[in-house]
Amino acid sequence: MAHYNGRSYSELTKGGFFLGLALFVVGAGSELVGHAVFGSLPQWENTLLFTLTLLGFAIGFASPFVFGIVMPLLE
Repeated sequence: MAHYNGRSYSELTKGGFFLGLALFVVGAGSELVGHAVFGSLPQWENTLLFTLTLLGFAIGFASPFVFGIVMPLLE
């Protein structure tokens, strides 16, 4: 299997997926806990947590396709 920066595509796929999952869990979980504990949050915190959730979803969804399918085919 080909290597990209000294790491295999399977490691990049797994790492990207788990990074996206972690961002999604932190964003969604913090928003739920923040609203449950503090009531309303400032707007910048809502924006930050929403952005973390969206980035986590996008990275976790795109990483298997990019590093698991597209990159090995382009080699």
